[in-house]
Amino acid sequence: MKVLTIKQPFATLIAEGIKEYEFRTWKTKYRGEFLIHAGKSIDKKAMKKFKQYHLEYPTGCIIAKATLTDCVRIDDNVKKELQNKNPLVYARAINDIYWDGYGFKLENVEKIEPIYASGKLSFWEYEMEE
Repeated sequence: MKVLTIKQPFATLIAEGIKEYEFRTWKTKYRGEFLIHAGKSIDKKAMKKFKQYHLEYPTGCIIAKATLTDCVRIDDNVKKELQNKNPLVYARAINDIYWDGYGFKLENVEKIEPIYASGKLSFWEYEMEE
C-alpha cells in the first residue's frame, strides 16, 4: 500500500481529523487509499502552536489510513477558503505569500494502531500483513 511520511505534529493532526489537506511543493496524479507515516522529524515551532490540542505525537510509525481525493494548486482562493476553515491549522500555507505548492485533499481518515517503520521521501510502498 502507498505511504506518505509527514512531519509531526501534522501527521497526528491529519489522523485526528483536524487537518484535511497535506501541503507539498509537488503535485500528484495518485488518487486513492494510502497510509500516513509520522516521520521522525518534528516541527518544534508547530508543536508549541498545537500544544492546546493535548494530543500524542508518535514518531517513526504509520498512524492512519486516508483517501487522497484531489490535488489542488494553492492559489489565493484556496488560501482564503482554508483561512475560513481553520486559521490555526492552515496559517503557514495561508500567510506565506511566497509559498508555491499543492494541497492533497484527504478524506475518510481512520486512525490505526501504530506500525513502526522507517519513512521515505514522496509516496513509498509498505506491505501490509493480512
